[in-house]
Amino acid sequence: MTQYQSTLLRLLDERGYIHQLTDAAGLDDLAGKQVIPAYIGFDATAPSLHVGSLVQIMMLRRLQQAGHKPIVLMGGGTTKVGDPSGKDESRKLLTTETIAANIASIRRVFERLLTFGDGPGDAVMVNNDTWLSKLGYIDLLRDVGPHFTINRMMTFDSVKLRLDREQPLTFLEFNYMILQAYDFRELALHHGCRLQMGGSDQWGNIVNGIELTRRMEGREVFGLTTPLLTTADGAKMGKTAAGAVWLNEDALPAYDFWQYWRNCDDRDVGRFLRLFTDLPLDEIARLEGLGGSEINQAKVVLANEVTRLCRGDEAARTAEATAAATFAGGGLGADLPVWTLPAEGASILDALVGIGFAASRGEAKRLVAGGGARIDGEAVSDEGHHIAHGAEDIRISAGKKRHGILRPA
Repeated sequence: MTQYQSTLLRLLDERGYIHQLTDAAGLDDLAGKQVIPAYIGFDATAPSLHVGSLVQIMMLRRLQQAGHKPIVLMGGGTTKVGDPSGKDESRKLLTTETIAANIASIRRVFERLLTFGDGPGDAVMVNNDTWLSKLGYIDLLRDVGPHFTINRMMTFDSVKLRLDREQPLTFLEFNYMILQAYDFRELALHHGCRLQMGGSDQWGNIVNGIELTRRMEGREVFGLTTPLLTTADGAKMGKTAAGAVWLNEDALPAYDFWQYWRNCDDRDVGRFLRLFTDLPLDEIARLEGLGGSEINQAKVVLANEVTRLCRGDEAARTAEATAAATFAGGGLGADLPVWTLPAEGASILDALVGIGFAASRGEAKRLVAGGGARIDGEAVSDEGHHIAHGAEDIRISAGKKRHGILRPA
């Protein structure tokens, strides 16, 4: 572990956030002398971000904990274009009204995790549509275009991977990296921003912004990326068989959010506690060192702490109580997902899809065939099984860890 002098880089380093730095010594020195305004960009393609974005949000939280100023850049403008990084196909274009509604919805999570205000270390949220929408295309090409070469742009992973897979990369998306670089220049010029942070897939875009800001404004700015975050089994963070793990409560019930963390791989517990909670490092070391079945205690702590940060104290308490009632008592906890059973009843396949345990009837068939579907604790092996409507709630399960309620209409 590198021996940094500033509180900021020591905190980020010991918690596991640092992968690449453009000038570690320069940033470390600057962070020890002044408040650093730093930004991370988030596009508004949905009403909620998912768990894959949480490491970036937590990095802004760490920045503020160390006394520096977070700038949350919402991509109201760049969302209209689409970032090709990590994408196999073009993004669906959204209307201005939809993007604005998504930003308003997304802001709720940031307000839980950051302190907004007018003070030197208070967070601010800005929208790059403010300046991007005012750019004349010819003016942009004349002023900014000469600082980019097609040769270099073609070497970026976000471009190479799409082309290697023979997936179309539109000219609109190809401009994304220019616009992101322009964002850094704009924030440095008008908000005093000195640092851009992001995931490792953004390294090329961040370096572009640093170079553009230096060439156009003569300002020294810095870049920092986090490691590519995957689970111990290699899966991408924030994705499950049932779909994305959304941060907003109206996009995913608190119990399902809590269960995502409670069910993490044993090997991920310590890393997730460092990245996603505010627990002291010595307490994390103790929890990480628990052996055998005791590691489940650490997973409950992880689930409670992350749910508390993202959803609030009550959501964490209710989710834990639901888990205890469901697993220990064999009952039906109050916070389980619910699907209304039609008066005529429903097939096991429709019920699994309706409650969100399968994305399609085909996936539901595979779940039944694999012995993972249960009704009131009894395995269902017939994909044609009919669930009759009655007076009582019915417990439906997918595997050992996912449970829900079929409630009579």
